[in-house]
Amino acid sequence: MSLPIDPSAIDPEDVGEEQARLEMDHETAIEHVREACLDVGFGIPVEFSPSDLLNEKVDAGRDPYYVLGACNPAIADRALDASDGRIGSLFPCNMIVWEEAPGVQRVYHVSIMRIARLVGLAPDDDTWADIVEETGGYVDACFEAIADDERATYPIED
Repeated sequence: MSLPIDPSAIDPEDVGEEQARLEMDHETAIEHVREACLDVGFGIPVEFSPSDLLNEKVDAGRDPYYVLGACNPAIADRALDASDGRIGSLFPCNMIVWEEAPGVQRVYHVSIMRIARLVGLAPDDDTWADIVEETGGYVDACFEAIADDERATYPIED
C-alpha cells in the first residue's frame, strides 16, 4: 500500500509541530503543562497515561508518557461545523509529556487542525484557515507559558 502523501515531504511546520524540553520530574512537568493549557484558554477534558496502561496490560516496560487532551470548546464547535463533523475523529488537541531521561521531559504537540486539512478531513478554505490560525495562537501562547520557566528549553529541534 502506498501512502497518498509523502511523509518525508512534510515539514514539521506543516503539521504545527511544537516541542519543549523541561528539566523537572514527570509529575511536575505534567502539572506545568496542564497549568499552561488552562491559563491560555484550553480546557483539559481528558488525560491519561498510555505508559501506565501498556505497562499494566502487556508488561511493556515503557518510561513515563502522558497525554493531556486540550480543548477550547468554542473553536471545537466551529471546527465540527466546518468539517461536517469529521474533525471529531482527531479530538482533542493532545499535549504529550514523555520522559526522555530521569528529570528530563519532552512536551510535544502537533496541530490536529493542520493535519485534518492535509488529509482531507477539513476544507482548505478561509473558514478553516481562521480555525487553524486561532488554534495556533492558543498553542503558541501555551508553549510560551511552558517556556516561562528557567527549567524549560523552547523551541527545541532534533
